[in-house]
Amino acid sequence: MHKAIAIYPGSFDPPTNGHLDLIERGSRIFSELVVAILRNPEKSPMFSINERRQMLAGLTAHLKNVRVDTFDGLTVQYAKKIGAISILRGIRAVSDYEYELQMALMNRKLEPTLETVFMMPAGKYSYVSSRLVREVAQAGGQIKGLVPDVVVQKLRAKLDPAYKLQDISEKKRKTRA
Repeated sequence: MHKAIAIYPGSFDPPTNGHLDLIERGSRIFSELVVAILRNPEKSPMFSINERRQMLAGLTAHLKNVRVDTFDGLTVQYAKKIGAISILRGIRAVSDYEYELQMALMNRKLEPTLETVFMMPAGKYSYVSSRLVREVAQAGGQIKGLVPDVVVQKLRAKLDPAYKLQDISEKKRKTRA
């Protein structure tokens, strides 16, 4: 059997517990899993590519067959460049499946030797997305349990004014009660 390298591409802005669930499970299936952070110039990420890379590297350090990298351009070109045979993708809902199936079929057209492997996250993470985490955090909502503690701290640091406003509101409510 040959070395089975897979990539798990995404923006990871920020990394969620759902991402980590798939990374840990994917690391048990493939001999090497590359968490590939896409540099997308059309998006305005909350965290820089380096911040996301550092977070993911720290969060996956215990997984010896996982490494974190960055790429731009087509996923299939990056996969071919590093010798990957599979693309790991997470599916949370039917809407994810429709989008991911379309992408998988296009990737197969572009690179027929590359297989897409779909995995569902653990049920407790089936609704968690980076976009929702950012929205809840920006509104001052509770994100503990959706993302690792280090990500909670980094989000709080980025969104400090929103959290200060939430803390002031909570203190006012407590003093009125």
